[in-house]
Amino acid sequence: MNKRKLVGMVAAGLLAIASFSVSAQQNKDTQLMSFQGAELNGKKIAMSDFAGKTVLVSFFTAGCNLCARDLKLMREFYVGNMKRNFVLLAINIDQDKKDYDSYVQLINLAVPADQRFPIIWRNTPGYKDNFGSIVSQPTHFVINPKGQLVLKREGSFQPNDWDNLWESLDAKS
Repeated sequence: MNKRKLVGMVAAGLLAIASFSVSAQQNKDTQLMSFQGAELNGKKIAMSDFAGKTVLVSFFTAGCNLCARDLKLMREFYVGNMKRNFVLLAINIDQDKKDYDSYVQLINLAVPADQRFPIIWRNTPGYKDNFGSIVSQPTHFVINPKGQLVLKREGSFQPNDWDNLWESLDAKS
C-alpha cells in the first residue's frame, strides 16, 4: 500500500460518520485478559506491563475508515487521561505486514511523540493473546485495573462505552 493511498484512507476515516451494527458484552468472569507481542521497533510489550491501569485495547486494520475515526477519538481521550493510569493499545490485524508498517510510519510522521501509544501487529511471530477471534473492525476491549474484561465492543465505540471507560478509570486496583 503506498503512502498516498494510506494517507487518503486515514483522512477519509477521520471525517467519516458511520453507523455500524454493534454488540457490547459485559463479562463478569474473573478471567484475566492477556497478550504479549512487540512494537515495530522490537520493544516487547505485555498486558502485565499495565498492571493497575485501565487499558483500552483496539483491534483495527490500516484501511478501515471507522477504525481510523475511533482511534482518533481514543487518542484524544488518551492524551487527556494518560496521567490517570490509563493506557491505549492498538493491535493491527492486517494480514500484510506492509500495511502495518506503512500505518506506523504514517503515525510517526503525523502524530506528536507525546500523543502516541503502542501499536502492535497481531501476526508478529511470538504474539499471543486471549482476546479470541476478531470478526468486526474495529473491535475494542476495556480492561479494568485488575486485568478483567469490562466491555467488548464490536464496531464503533458508543457513548455508553465512554461511560464504562470513565468508571474503569475510577476503579481501585
